[in-house]
Amino acid sequence: MKRFKGRTAVITGAASGFGLETCRVAAREGMNIVMADVQADALERAAAEIRGLAAEVLPFRLDVSQAHEVEALGEATAQRFGTPHFVFNNAGVGVGGLIWEHSAHDWAWILGVNVMGVAHGVRVFTPAMLAAAQADPGYEGHIVNTASMAGLLNPPNMGAYNVSKHAVVSLSETLYQDLALVSEQVTASVLCPYFVPTGIHQSHRNRPADTLAAHARPTHSQRIAQAMTGKAVESGKVSAANVAALVFDALRERHFYIYSHPKALAAVQTRLEDVMLARNPTDPFAGKPEIGAELRAALRAGS
Repeated sequence: MKRFKGRTAVITGAASGFGLETCRVAAREGMNIVMADVQADALERAAAEIRGLAAEVLPFRLDVSQAHEVEALGEATAQRFGTPHFVFNNAGVGVGGLIWEHSAHDWAWILGVNVMGVAHGVRVFTPAMLAAAQADPGYEGHIVNTASMAGLLNPPNMGAYNVSKHAVVSLSETLYQDLALVSEQVTASVLCPYFVPTGIHQSHRNRPADTLAAHARPTHSQRIAQAMTGKAVESGKVSAANVAALVFDALRERHFYIYSHPKALAAVQTRLEDVMLARNPTDPFAGKPEIGAELRAALRAGS
């Protein structure tokens, strides 16, 4: 996609992090922007900011895990701006802890947002984008799904999150291949960030009401995961604004994989070698044993 001015972007998780920074770039590029987020007050503030950048904005409060709400987003987008050109299925949440300690509510929430939120976005917007491409040889469409480096690795004490992000990578790679079968005008990318300050470690603020009571009593491993992830995220040197710029670079160049920290790919290579050689999984802390020792000691102290 070489031209953005006057075209339309749909961005979920738009009130903070990657979503808000991508809205800022889209506004500077002259795009119309549909801003979707579950947090109504933050969305209102973010939409006011983006309007201040002279963009046409449609704010839309929704829970991406709910099929009918994403369908309503699609209808509202069509009515206001027509078929979008850029869809950023970005909304996501995080839950840490030992994998057997995730509650049924944890699993339902994280898979509902991280996986089904992306699936609903793909299901709702892709047919309209393909129809627009068929009707107009000049139409260009691009879908970006937010996964994580946890979708290419399996960090310990992050089980449900890892599972959800591996699913997004798989979904995105399949989407890319399926689109290539039917169109040259619509394509896809997957965003795999590492530790970037976005506020995802505070995802619990947006948990559904029926799970808040259970989450008020996190397990020992979950408290450790939140503390360690928060420290890693907040100390990240790559900003959400840097990542938003990489997303637009991928749109321009039709790149599929978008990485915030390319050096982390060495660990991905090691994991893939483990798979190919039928080798037991390599210690994820082999390069930084002090972190592994800290985590083991903390977990065993509470057992």
